Amino acid sequence: MATNLLVTGSHGGDDPHVESKHDALMHAAMLGRGGYILKTRNWTMKPTAKDANNITIPAWDLVVEGRQIYIAAPTDVNIQSGSQGQKRRDLIVARYALNSGTGVETVTLEAIKGKPSAATPADPGIETGSIIGGAIVSDLPLCRVNLDGITITSIDTLVNVMQPLEDVWDSLTQTEVLTLINSTYGTVKGYRRGSLVTLRIDWKSSASGSWNSGTFGTLPEGWRPPMDLNFPYGGRDGANQKIINVNANGTMTYANQGGTQGPNSFGLSFSYGV
Repeated sequence: MATNLLVTGSHGGDDPHVESKHDALMHAAMLGRGGYILKTRNWTMKPTAKDANNITIPAWDLVVEGRQIYIAAPTDVNIQSGSQGQKRRDLIVARYALNSGTGVETVTLEAIKGKPSAATPADPGIETGSIIGGAIVSDLPLCRVNLDGITITSIDTLVNVMQPLEDVWDSLTQTEVLTLINSTYGTVKGYRRGSLVTLRIDWKSSASGSWNSGTFGTLPEGWRPPMDLNFPYGGRDGANQKIINVNANGTMTYANQGGTQGPNSFGLSFSYGV
């Protein structure tokens, strides 16, 4: 008969009662049941080819289905040589294994050889069972090694980085409203919530020519979009049609779009990601 167990509680006596599966279930509930690189040691590093037969896996901290994996030092994993005229895709995995007789759990870095093909190589099969579901062997794919003949052409990292709570918090925290551009002609103010920027333009006058243009100024670093963006502005009764340009280098301009254009003030708000 199953026994209810208070994991985070004192049972008295000297007998240990907490097992790895208990912590793993709690970690999986908080981090998810997938496999990830933890944003701790060497998380920005990528697997590299030491030579034609050895791939170096960084000293990563990993988690898979709540179980933490600590790679103490950069580790070389051996792959078989490629074949002339053939392409191949090998996978390097972190393999979890449970000895059902002793209850001992281990993890090893393994290379799984793909089937050579002259044109369309495919990934080899891996062990996909769920550790939480009771699988005694399960593979976490770390990288794909692409070979063309005997040459390693590229290595694809297959495991994502788990973002810590401090990064998630930053993505949800809103900054105060700041004046980003201050001119005799007006202001551009803004606030950020994570990677989302919201700007408010209040401009005191407008170029009156049908196709004339004007300049607001330059946004500071951290407020600039990754590519040039355009936002439409429409004035009263269809007059004063403009395009607002927010460029990747931070410059902000506007361009009249023909027709009736007046010199009056104008304002608008818009948002974009950075």
